[in-house]
Amino acid sequence: MTAKMASSLLKVAGLSRCAWHSLPSVRAVSLTVPVGQGVPQSLWKLGRLNHVAIAVPDLEKATALYRDVLGARVSSTVPLPEHGVYTVFVELGNTKLELLHPLGEKSPIAGFLQKNKAGGMHHICIEVDDINAAIVDLKEKKIRLLSPEPRIGAHGKPVMFLHPKDCDGVLVEIEQA
Repeated sequence: MTAKMASSLLKVAGLSRCAWHSLPSVRAVSLTVPVGQGVPQSLWKLGRLNHVAIAVPDLEKATALYRDVLGARVSSTVPLPEHGVYTVFVELGNTKLELLHPLGEKSPIAGFLQKNKAGGMHHICIEVDDINAAIVDLKEKKIRLLSPEPRIGAHGKPVMFLHPKDCDGVLVEIEQA
């Protein structure tokens, strides 16, 4: 900053040059501590966001929106009776959307849609490098799991859902990478 600019600022602030020098100095924050310090090392690691799942009351209409209106690549509809859902995956390049529609009367998505008639975000799925180690660690940290053992998910890999009350209101699915 030039002396002329500094002088102009002092005038605008109503300060004399002597008053300026008596102001406390501001020091820049230094991040010399590694970001991960204080976080205990674990035997497993979080990976990338695999998908965001959206419960939809009309699967054909939702599929057409992403495919025909937005121009995304979408998968065919796949029934997953063991999870009580039909799924369609929407490819986004860096992640996917999973469109969910109820399959059967006991579908958890049917209950979700009864409370949310228009549908909405149901869960997020994050990959982990060792789902079994993650489950042991999460149990030790008092995170409730929604099933006693991992189940095979839509990608043919083991998955586990974490209770939303233990995850800041978000239903979290972890999936073996």
